Amino acid sequence: MTAVRDIPVSDVDLFADDARVDPYPIYRELRDAGPVVEMARHGHYALPRYADVRAALMDWRTFSSAKSVFVDEETNRNLEGITLCSDPPDHTMMRSVLGRPLRPDRMREITPTINEEADRVVDRVVSAGRFDAVTDLAEHLPMAVVSTLVGLGEEYRVKMLEWAAAIWDVQGPRNQRFLDAGPKVGEFLDFAANDAVPGRIDPNGWAAHLYEAADRGEMPREKCPVMMLDYVTPSLDTTILGIASMIALFADHPDQWDLVRADRSLIPHAINEALRIETPVPQFTRVLTDDHEIDGVALPAGSRVALLYGSANRDERKYPDPDRFDVTRKPSDHLAFGRGEHVCVGMHLARLEMSTLLERLADRVSRFEVVDRTPMINNGLRGYEHLTVTVS
Repeated sequence: MTAVRDIPVSDVDLFADDARVDPYPIYRELRDAGPVVEMARHGHYALPRYADVRAALMDWRTFSSAKSVFVDEETNRNLEGITLCSDPPDHTMMRSVLGRPLRPDRMREITPTINEEADRVVDRVVSAGRFDAVTDLAEHLPMAVVSTLVGLGEEYRVKMLEWAAAIWDVQGPRNQRFLDAGPKVGEFLDFAANDAVPGRIDPNGWAAHLYEAADRGEMPREKCPVMMLDYVTPSLDTTILGIASMIALFADHPDQWDLVRADRSLIPHAINEALRIETPVPQFTRVLTDDHEIDGVALPAGSRVALLYGSANRDERKYPDPDRFDVTRKPSDHLAFGRGEHVCVGMHLARLEMSTLLERLADRVSRFEVVDRTPMINNGLRGYEHLTVTVS
Protein backbone atom coordinates (compact mmCIF):
# COMPACT_ATOMS: atom_id res chain seq x y z
CA MET A 1 0.00 0.00 0.00
CA THR A 2 1.35 3.40 -0.97
CA ALA A 3 2.49 5.38 2.04
CA VAL A 4 0.57 8.57 2.66
CA ARG A 5 2.26 11.51 4.36
CA ASP A 6 0.96 13.49 7.32
CA ILE A 7 -1.30 10.75 8.62
CA PRO A 8 -0.77 9.73 12.25
CA VAL A 9 0.25 6.10 12.68
CA SER A 10 -1.03 3.89 15.50
CA ASP A 11 0.52 0.60 16.53
CA VAL A 12 -2.48 -0.30 18.69
CA ASP A 13 -4.20 -3.63 18.04
CA LEU A 14 -7.95 -3.09 18.27
CA PHE A 15 -8.35 -6.89 18.22
CA ALA A 16 -6.21 -7.58 21.30
CA ASP A 17 -8.14 -8.94 24.29
CA ASP A 18 -7.88 -5.77 26.38
CA ALA A 19 -9.01 -3.62 23.46
CA ARG A 20 -12.04 -5.85 22.89
CA VAL A 21 -12.98 -5.48 26.56
CA ASP A 22 -12.48 -1.71 26.80
CA PRO A 23 -11.71 0.06 23.52
CA TYR A 24 -12.93 3.48 24.59
CA PRO A 25 -9.66 5.05 25.80
CA ILE A 26 -8.07 3.85 22.54
CA TYR A 27 -10.90 5.32 20.49
CA ARG A 28 -10.44 8.67 22.19
CA GLU A 29 -6.71 8.61 21.38
CA LEU A 30 -7.49 7.82 17.75
CA ARG A 31 -10.08 10.61 17.51
CA ASP A 32 -7.63 13.05 19.05
CA ALA A 33 -4.87 11.92 16.67
CA GLY A 34 -6.75 12.99 13.56
CA PRO A 35 -9.61 12.33 11.15
CA VAL A 36 -7.66 9.46 9.58
CA VAL A 37 -5.24 7.15 11.40
CA GLU A 38 -3.03 4.51 9.82
CA MET A 39 -3.44 1.24 11.72
CA ALA A 40 0.06 -0.16 11.24
CA ARG A 41 -0.59 -3.67 12.55
CA HIS A 42 -3.29 -4.56 10.08
CA GLY A 43 -2.40 -2.54 6.99
CA HIS A 44 -5.42 -0.29 6.75
CA TYR A 45 -6.57 3.18 7.75
CA ALA A 46 -9.28 4.04 10.26
CA LEU A 47 -11.89 6.78 10.56
CA PRO A 48 -12.58 7.33 14.27
CA ARG A 49 -14.80 10.44 14.15
CA TYR A 50 -18.58 10.53 13.76
CA ALA A 51 -18.93 12.97 10.85
CA ASP A 52 -16.39 11.12 8.70
CA VAL A 53 -17.82 7.66 9.43
CA ARG A 54 -21.34 8.83 8.65
CA ALA A 55 -20.22 10.53 5.42
CA ALA A 56 -18.44 7.34 4.34
CA LEU A 57 -21.53 5.22 5.02
CA MET A 58 -23.60 7.54 2.85
CA ASP A 59 -21.13 7.35 -0.08
CA TRP A 60 -21.02 3.71 -1.20
CA ARG A 61 -19.63 4.65 -4.61
CA THR A 62 -16.40 5.92 -3.02
CA PHE A 63 -16.34 3.71 0.09
CA SER A 64 -17.09 0.40 -1.58
CA SER A 65 -18.11 -2.86 0.08
CA ALA A 66 -17.53 -4.91 -3.07
CA LYS A 67 -14.00 -5.90 -1.99
CA SER A 68 -15.53 -7.11 1.28
CA VAL A 69 -15.68 -5.37 4.66
CA PHE A 70 -13.47 -7.43 6.97
CA VAL A 71 -9.75 -7.22 7.83
CA ASP A 72 -8.02 -10.34 6.53
CA GLU A 73 -7.49 -10.02 2.79
CA GLU A 74 -7.89 -13.72 1.99
CA THR A 75 -11.19 -13.78 3.84
CA ASN A 76 -12.22 -10.61 2.03
CA ARG A 77 -11.53 -12.24 -1.34
CA ASN A 78 -13.51 -15.35 -0.37
CA LEU A 79 -16.55 -13.35 0.75
CA GLU A 80 -16.85 -10.95 -2.16
CA GLY A 81 -20.37 -11.01 -3.52
CA ILE A 82 -22.35 -11.80 -0.36
CA THR A 83 -24.91 -9.20 0.65
CA LEU A 84 -22.65 -7.50 3.19
CA CYS A 85 -19.78 -7.48 0.70
CA SER A 86 -21.43 -6.03 -2.38
CA ASP A 87 -22.53 -2.71 -3.86
CA PRO A 88 -25.60 -1.79 -5.91
CA PRO A 89 -27.05 -3.11 -8.15
CA ASP A 90 -26.16 -6.59 -6.79
CA HIS A 91 -26.60 -5.43 -3.21
CA THR A 92 -29.97 -3.86 -3.98
CA MET A 93 -31.16 -7.08 -5.62
CA MET A 94 -30.14 -9.29 -2.68
CA ARG A 95 -31.31 -6.87 -0.02
CA SER A 96 -34.75 -6.51 -1.59
CA VAL A 97 -35.23 -10.27 -1.23
CA LEU A 98 -33.69 -10.51 2.25
CA GLY A 99 -35.61 -7.57 3.62
CA ARG A 100 -39.14 -8.68 2.75
CA PRO A 101 -39.86 -10.55 5.98
CA LEU A 102 -38.14 -7.78 7.97
CA ARG A 103 -40.15 -4.81 6.73
CA PRO A 104 -41.97 -2.75 9.38
CA ASP A 105 -45.38 -3.91 8.10
CA ARG A 106 -44.31 -7.56 8.45
CA MET A 107 -43.29 -6.90 12.05
CA ARG A 108 -46.97 -6.49 12.89
CA GLU A 109 -47.54 -10.12 11.92
CA ILE A 110 -44.97 -11.45 14.38
CA THR A 111 -45.67 -8.99 17.20
CA PRO A 112 -48.08 -11.40 18.98
CA THR A 113 -45.39 -14.09 18.99
CA ILE A 114 -42.81 -11.66 20.34
CA ASN A 115 -45.24 -10.47 23.04
CA GLU A 116 -45.95 -14.03 24.09
CA GLU A 117 -42.28 -15.01 24.26
CA ALA A 118 -41.39 -11.80 26.12
CA ASP A 119 -44.09 -12.48 28.72
CA ARG A 120 -42.78 -16.01 29.15
CA VAL A 121 -39.11 -15.15 29.58
CA VAL A 122 -39.64 -12.09 31.80
CA ASP A 123 -41.97 -14.02 34.08
CA ARG A 124 -39.39 -16.79 34.38
CA VAL A 125 -36.35 -14.63 35.15
CA VAL A 126 -38.16 -12.24 37.49
CA SER A 127 -39.61 -15.17 39.40
CA ALA A 128 -36.11 -16.65 39.70
CA GLY A 129 -34.78 -13.36 41.10
CA ARG A 130 -31.26 -14.14 39.91
CA PHE A 131 -30.36 -14.98 36.31
CA ASP A 132 -27.84 -14.59 33.51
CA ALA A 133 -29.03 -11.61 31.49
CA VAL A 134 -27.29 -13.02 28.41
CA THR A 135 -28.20 -16.71 28.34
CA ASP A 136 -31.45 -16.63 30.34
CA LEU A 137 -32.91 -13.35 29.08
CA ALA A 138 -31.24 -11.75 26.06
CA GLU A 139 -30.86 -14.96 24.05
CA HIS A 140 -34.46 -16.05 24.50
CA LEU A 141 -36.33 -13.74 22.15
CA PRO A 142 -33.89 -13.75 19.21
CA MET A 143 -33.45 -17.51 19.47
CA ALA A 144 -37.14 -18.31 19.93
CA VAL A 145 -38.29 -15.90 17.24
CA VAL A 146 -35.49 -15.80 14.67
CA SER A 147 -34.62 -19.50 14.65
CA THR A 148 -38.29 -20.33 14.18
CA LEU A 149 -38.87 -17.73 11.48
CA VAL A 150 -35.73 -18.64 9.51
CA GLY A 151 -37.06 -22.18 9.50
CA LEU A 152 -33.87 -24.23 9.72
CA GLY A 153 -35.22 -26.65 12.32
CA GLU A 154 -35.15 -26.93 16.10
CA GLU A 155 -32.04 -29.12 16.12
CA TYR A 156 -30.00 -26.23 14.71
CA ARG A 157 -31.06 -23.63 17.25
CA VAL A 158 -27.97 -23.90 19.48
CA LYS A 159 -25.74 -24.34 16.44
CA MET A 160 -26.92 -21.00 15.07
CA LEU A 161 -25.32 -19.17 18.00
CA GLU A 162 -22.04 -21.07 17.62
CA TRP A 163 -21.96 -20.42 13.89
CA ALA A 164 -22.81 -16.74 14.28
CA ALA A 165 -20.02 -16.13 16.82
CA ALA A 166 -17.52 -17.91 14.56
CA ILE A 167 -18.57 -15.91 11.52
CA TRP A 168 -18.05 -12.69 13.49
CA ASP A 169 -14.60 -13.89 14.60
CA VAL A 170 -13.38 -14.16 11.01
CA GLN A 171 -14.20 -10.47 10.60
CA GLY A 172 -10.91 -9.72 12.31
CA PRO A 173 -7.25 -10.33 11.54
CA ARG A 174 -5.71 -13.80 11.38
CA ASN A 175 -5.28 -14.11 15.15
CA GLN A 176 -5.99 -17.21 17.25
CA ARG A 177 -9.72 -16.44 17.50
CA PHE A 178 -9.85 -16.19 13.72
CA LEU A 179 -8.08 -19.52 13.30
CA ASP A 180 -10.25 -21.27 15.90
CA ALA A 181 -13.40 -20.03 14.16
CA GLY A 182 -12.46 -21.44 10.75
CA PRO A 183 -13.83 -24.99 11.21
CA LYS A 184 -17.18 -23.72 12.56
CA VAL A 185 -17.56 -21.30 9.63
CA GLY A 186 -16.83 -24.19 7.29
CA GLU A 187 -19.42 -26.29 9.10
CA PHE A 188 -22.03 -23.57 8.64
CA LEU A 189 -21.27 -23.08 4.94
CA ASP A 190 -21.50 -26.84 4.42
CA PHE A 191 -24.82 -26.88 6.25
CA ALA A 192 -26.14 -23.94 4.23
CA ALA A 193 -25.21 -25.59 0.94
CA ASN A 194 -26.31 -29.16 1.69
CA ASP A 195 -28.89 -29.15 4.51
CA ALA A 196 -30.66 -25.78 4.48
CA VAL A 197 -32.26 -26.54 1.14
CA PRO A 198 -35.85 -26.94 -0.07
CA GLY A 199 -37.36 -30.15 1.20
CA ARG A 200 -35.28 -30.02 4.40
CA ILE A 201 -36.36 -26.63 5.76
CA ASP A 202 -39.68 -25.09 6.80
CA PRO A 203 -41.42 -24.24 3.51
CA ASN A 204 -42.88 -21.12 5.16
CA GLY A 205 -39.58 -19.90 6.66
CA TRP A 206 -37.32 -17.08 5.62
CA ALA A 207 -34.69 -19.51 4.27
CA ALA A 208 -37.24 -21.12 1.96
CA HIS A 209 -38.34 -17.78 0.59
CA LEU A 210 -34.79 -17.15 -0.67
CA TYR A 211 -35.11 -20.19 -2.92
CA GLU A 212 -38.59 -19.15 -3.99
CA ALA A 213 -37.23 -15.77 -5.04
CA ALA A 214 -34.47 -17.49 -6.99
CA ASP A 215 -37.05 -19.72 -8.71
CA ARG A 216 -38.91 -16.57 -9.75
CA GLY A 217 -35.71 -15.27 -11.33
CA GLU A 218 -35.23 -12.45 -8.81
CA MET A 219 -31.67 -13.53 -7.95
CA PRO A 220 -29.17 -16.28 -8.83
CA ARG A 221 -29.89 -19.57 -7.03
CA GLU A 222 -26.23 -19.97 -6.07
CA LYS A 223 -26.57 -16.89 -3.82
CA CYS A 224 -29.08 -18.64 -1.53
CA PRO A 225 -26.66 -20.57 0.74
CA VAL A 226 -24.41 -17.60 1.55
CA MET A 227 -27.43 -15.35 2.03
CA MET A 228 -28.33 -17.56 5.01
CA LEU A 229 -25.50 -15.66 6.70
CA ASP A 230 -27.65 -12.55 6.65
CA TYR A 231 -30.38 -14.23 8.68
CA VAL A 232 -28.16 -16.14 11.11
CA THR A 233 -25.53 -13.54 12.06
CA PRO A 234 -27.09 -10.03 12.24
CA SER A 235 -30.39 -11.21 13.71
CA LEU A 236 -28.91 -12.99 16.71
CA ASP A 237 -25.72 -11.77 18.35
CA THR A 238 -26.21 -8.06 17.80
CA THR A 239 -29.67 -8.08 19.40
CA ILE A 240 -28.55 -10.38 22.21
CA LEU A 241 -25.58 -8.15 23.00
CA GLY A 242 -27.72 -5.01 22.78
CA ILE A 243 -30.25 -6.39 25.27
CA ALA A 244 -27.60 -7.51 27.76
CA SER A 245 -25.76 -4.19 27.54
CA MET A 246 -29.01 -2.35 28.26
CA ILE A 247 -29.50 -4.40 31.43
CA ALA A 248 -25.95 -3.66 32.56
CA LEU A 249 -26.37 0.04 31.85
CA PHE A 250 -29.62 0.23 33.81
CA ALA A 251 -27.99 -1.67 36.69
CA ASP A 252 -25.11 0.81 36.70
CA HIS A 253 -27.43 3.82 36.31
CA PRO A 254 -30.59 3.13 38.38
CA ASP A 255 -31.70 6.74 38.01
CA GLN A 256 -32.05 6.16 34.27
CA TRP A 257 -34.13 3.05 34.87
CA ASP A 258 -36.39 5.10 37.15
CA LEU A 259 -36.92 7.56 34.30
CA VAL A 260 -37.89 4.79 31.87
CA ARG A 261 -40.26 3.17 34.36
CA ALA A 262 -41.96 6.50 34.95
CA ASP A 263 -42.20 7.43 31.27
CA ARG A 264 -42.43 4.58 28.75
CA SER A 265 -42.14 7.00 25.84
CA LEU A 266 -38.43 7.06 26.71
CA ILE A 267 -37.99 3.40 25.72
CA PRO A 268 -37.08 4.06 22.05
CA HIS A 269 -34.56 6.69 23.16
CA ALA A 270 -33.16 4.38 25.83
CA ILE A 271 -32.57 1.71 23.18
CA ASN A 272 -30.81 4.18 20.91
CA GLU A 273 -28.70 5.47 23.77
CA ALA A 274 -27.69 1.95 24.83
CA LEU A 275 -26.73 1.07 21.27
CA ARG A 276 -24.81 4.32 20.95
CA ILE A 277 -22.81 3.92 24.12
CA GLU A 278 -22.25 0.14 23.78
CA THR A 279 -22.18 -0.54 20.06
CA PRO A 280 -22.36 -4.31 19.45
CA VAL A 281 -20.51 -4.22 16.09
CA PRO A 282 -17.58 -1.82 16.54
CA GLN A 283 -16.37 -1.64 12.93
CA PHE A 284 -16.49 -2.71 9.30
CA THR A 285 -14.06 -1.77 6.53
CA ARG A 286 -14.51 -0.30 3.07
CA VAL A 287 -12.18 0.11 0.05
CA LEU A 288 -11.77 3.45 -1.72
CA THR A 289 -12.66 3.34 -5.41
CA ASP A 290 -10.94 6.71 -6.11
CA ASP A 291 -8.37 8.98 -4.56
CA HIS A 292 -10.27 10.70 -1.80
CA GLU A 293 -9.75 13.49 0.71
CA ILE A 294 -11.10 13.31 4.26
CA ASP A 295 -10.89 16.53 6.27
CA GLY A 296 -7.83 17.57 4.27
CA VAL A 297 -6.16 14.16 4.44
CA ALA A 298 -5.57 12.51 1.06
CA LEU A 299 -5.96 8.75 0.66
CA PRO A 300 -5.24 6.85 -2.56
CA ALA A 301 -7.70 4.65 -4.42
CA GLY A 302 -7.50 1.05 -3.21
CA SER A 303 -6.97 1.98 0.44
CA ARG A 304 -8.84 -0.19 2.93
CA VAL A 305 -10.47 2.01 5.56
CA ALA A 306 -12.03 0.86 8.84
CA LEU A 307 -15.16 2.74 9.86
CA LEU A 308 -15.05 2.72 13.66
CA TYR A 309 -18.72 2.83 14.65
CA GLY A 310 -17.89 2.26 18.31
CA SER A 311 -15.63 5.31 18.31
CA ALA A 312 -17.94 7.49 16.21
CA ASN A 313 -20.83 6.86 18.59
CA ARG A 314 -18.77 8.29 21.46
CA ASP A 315 -17.32 11.23 19.55
CA GLU A 316 -17.42 14.33 21.74
CA ARG A 317 -17.58 16.41 18.53
CA LYS A 318 -21.05 14.97 18.01
CA TYR A 319 -22.41 14.02 21.45
CA PRO A 320 -21.82 16.21 24.53
CA ASP A 321 -20.43 14.19 27.44
CA PRO A 322 -20.48 11.09 25.22
CA ASP A 323 -19.51 8.56 27.89
CA ARG A 324 -22.60 9.41 29.97
CA PHE A 325 -25.63 7.12 29.64
CA ASP A 326 -28.64 9.42 29.32
CA VAL A 327 -32.01 8.07 28.20
CA THR A 328 -33.26 11.59 27.51
CA ARG A 329 -30.51 12.23 24.94
CA LYS A 330 -32.57 10.90 21.95
CA PRO A 331 -29.59 9.94 19.73
CA SER A 332 -31.60 8.54 16.82
CA ASP A 333 -28.69 9.43 14.53
CA HIS A 334 -26.28 6.91 16.13
CA LEU A 335 -24.40 4.60 13.79
CA ALA A 336 -24.81 1.24 15.54
CA PHE A 337 -27.16 0.08 12.76
CA GLY A 338 -25.00 1.69 10.08
CA ARG A 339 -26.41 4.16 7.57
CA GLY A 340 -27.08 4.36 3.86
CA GLU A 341 -27.16 1.34 1.53
CA HIS A 342 -25.94 -1.08 4.18
CA VAL A 343 -28.11 0.06 7.09
CA CYS A 344 -28.98 -3.01 9.18
CA VAL A 345 -31.74 -4.93 7.41
CA GLY A 346 -32.94 -6.42 10.72
CA MET A 347 -33.05 -3.24 12.78
CA HIS A 348 -36.87 -3.12 12.94
CA LEU A 349 -36.95 -6.62 14.40
CA ALA A 350 -34.16 -5.78 16.85
CA ARG A 351 -35.98 -2.64 18.03
CA LEU A 352 -39.23 -4.56 18.42
CA GLU A 353 -37.59 -7.29 20.50
CA MET A 354 -35.69 -4.83 22.69
CA SER A 355 -38.65 -2.52 23.29
CA THR A 356 -41.01 -5.41 24.07
CA LEU A 357 -38.63 -6.77 26.69
CA LEU A 358 -38.08 -3.34 28.25
CA GLU A 359 -41.85 -2.79 28.54
CA ARG A 360 -42.27 -6.07 30.43
CA LEU A 361 -39.25 -5.54 32.63
CA ALA A 362 -40.35 -2.00 33.51
CA ASP A 363 -43.65 -3.46 34.78
CA ARG A 364 -41.94 -6.00 37.01
CA VAL A 365 -38.46 -4.77 38.03
CA SER A 366 -37.54 -1.76 40.14
CA ARG A 367 -33.81 -2.50 40.34
CA PHE A 368 -31.14 -4.56 38.57
CA GLU A 369 -27.98 -5.46 40.49
CA VAL A 370 -24.98 -6.94 38.69
CA VAL A 371 -23.44 -9.87 40.57
CA ASP A 372 -20.84 -10.78 37.97
CA ARG A 373 -19.99 -9.83 34.39
CA THR A 374 -17.85 -11.64 31.82
CA PRO A 375 -17.02 -9.70 28.67
CA MET A 376 -17.36 -11.32 25.26
CA ILE A 377 -14.04 -11.38 23.41
CA ASN A 378 -14.76 -11.69 19.71
CA ASN A 379 -13.10 -10.14 16.66
CA GLY A 380 -16.33 -8.68 15.31
CA LEU A 381 -18.55 -8.15 18.33
CA ARG A 382 -18.48 -6.43 21.69
CA GLY A 383 -20.64 -7.01 24.75
CA TYR A 384 -21.10 -9.61 27.47
CA GLU A 385 -20.59 -13.36 27.39
CA HIS A 386 -22.33 -13.60 30.76
CA LEU A 387 -24.01 -11.05 33.01
CA THR A 388 -25.35 -12.38 36.29
CA VAL A 389 -27.94 -10.05 37.81
CA THR A 390 -30.47 -10.01 40.60
CA VAL A 391 -33.74 -8.11 40.39
CA SER A 392 -36.05 -6.59 42.95
